[in-house]
Amino acid sequence: MKLYLKFFAIHLKSEMAYPGAFFLRCIGRILLTVNSLLGIHVMLWRFGGIAGYTAGEVLLGFGVVKTAFSLAECFARGFDRFDHIVRQGSFDRLMVRPRGLIFQTVCQDIRLDALPDTLLSFLVIFYGVRAVAISWNAARILVLLSMILCGSLLFFGAFLLYAALCFYTYEGLELFNIFTHGIRTYSQFPFDIYGRGILFFTTCVIPMAMVQTWPLRYLTGRGGWIYGLFPIASLWFLLLCYAVWRRGVRHYCSAGS
Repeated sequence: MKLYLKFFAIHLKSEMAYPGAFFLRCIGRILLTVNSLLGIHVMLWRFGGIAGYTAGEVLLGFGVVKTAFSLAECFARGFDRFDHIVRQGSFDRLMVRPRGLIFQTVCQDIRLDALPDTLLSFLVIFYGVRAVAISWNAARILVLLSMILCGSLLFFGAFLLYAALCFYTYEGLELFNIFTHGIRTYSQFPFDIYGRGILFFTTCVIPMAMVQTWPLRYLTGRGGWIYGLFPIASLWFLLLCYAVWRRGVRHYCSAGS
């Protein structure tokens, strides 16, 4: 943790070397979130609700996934450059250092400009919580926190899977961004409004619905307590991504070999 804080301080100093550019990126991210919120507002203002969900419930679900993505983007975007690390042979240098490979990769890039967007996403969750008539207790609070935490871990797993695929191919990996950014876009509304196909995909393939739609049903009284356990159950995806990563590391051949 102490070493990570040192890397964090280094990235902070690097960002503050050009404060104007940093704050413009922060504003740009915030405006993108505001644009999504305006789209949701127009939709709900026109119809009053959607597929049985109230405005507060929609905003709560959106805020959870947006917060999870922003946290993962801030602290796990070091994997974005992993194809260049492997292609240029820099991964050899990481392998001989006395630190974990994932830790070193994550520390390559810390997106501090995602922090203000994360704060805005938390405010969306707060508004959704205030707007939804939920009888809050310790169990429901824990479920809400698990939705955010497990959602971040799922996006972390998606970034890790992207890096793991770089051991096998360098081409076409931009296609993988369709899943991460596409799911973030779909998360503007609960996934079940898009039909059974999307709900199945986001439950059984990339299980983002397990940290948004299903536990949201528990929070709003539409489902039993079993739905509150879905965020924890969704971590099978993270374990799968880690297994692919470990296999890729074992079969890695040096760029100079």
